Amino acid sequence: MSTTSLRRDHELIEKVIKSMESTIQLLNNNTQIPESILLPVIDFTKNFTDVCHHSKEEKSLFPALEKAGLPSNMGPIAMMLMDHQRSREIGTQMEESAKDYLSSGNSTKLISDMQLYVEHITEHLWKENNKLFMMAEARLQNVSEQIDKELNEIEASKLKDIGKSREHYEQLAETLTKDVSQQGN
Repeated sequence: MSTTSLRRDHELIEKVIKSMESTIQLLNNNTQIPESILLPVIDFTKNFTDVCHHSKEEKSLFPALEKAGLPSNMGPIAMMLMDHQRSREIGTQMEESAKDYLSSGNSTKLISDMQLYVEHITEHLWKENNKLFMMAEARLQNVSEQIDKELNEIEASKLKDIGKSREHYEQLAETLTKDVSQQGN
């Protein structure tokens, strides 16, 4: 199925989003969050979610959907592209506010940016899982093997470019879950 790889990405992203939600709660309770938690969150949002996952959609899924008759300048593809751009913007803001927090201890902007990112990505994943991917599965049945191959190649290439692996990000998500829960104790 042409969306299997992307759905696996979504599961990993959702795991990190849960850690971010817990981090927001801890910050709201004035718990000090160390660099060892914040920097991996930033790395994941920038490099896995944006560079790897969004590239897979933008370089393979969306062009395939366009060939299958879905325009890219309006409708679902245009909306997803706008969402990707917005997530980049929020991610950049979040990176800056994390740096500010680590140097000043003031968490107000970081909480706001992290909350905005969590809400945006949660809504975006829902739209893809429940709307776009269903359209893709219906329209792309005859080219799903080709798309699966492209998605895997893009993932391998993008992760290689940043010197990381999928396993690295899967472990990062696990470690974040554990570290954030330990912060709360």
